[in-house]
Amino acid sequence: MEIVKNTLGDTTVLHLNGRLDLNSSGEVKNRIKDLLDKRAKKIILNLARVDFINSSGLGVLISVLKDIRLANSKLAITNLSPYVHEIFEITQLVNIFDIYKTEEAALDGFLLKPGNM
Repeated sequence: MEIVKNTLGDTTVLHLNGRLDLNSSGEVKNRIKDLLDKRAKKIILNLARVDFINSSGLGVLISVLKDIRLANSKLAITNLSPYVHEIFEITQLVNIFDIYKTEEAALDGFLLKPGNM
């Protein structure tokens, strides 16, 4: 898993590239934990280049969502491939995560949601 970090104003964007599975889930969790330790308040996960996700990958996303909420931060997920989007639909995670087609839409979503920093 390759993770590239970008900053857009007060928002941190992590571009994930590869498989989100047991082998990479720890790395993703650690990167997000580091961001929360540095008081990041808005995080976007761009999954455009994630071509595979399994239960371990989904589990880490649920785990970090809990950590993000406890830190009073916000998370958005963007650019899901059709395969990954289908997994989110089957597991009903589309009802738990804020999912957007683009990073720009996620940024707008942060502005529109009440309680944003």
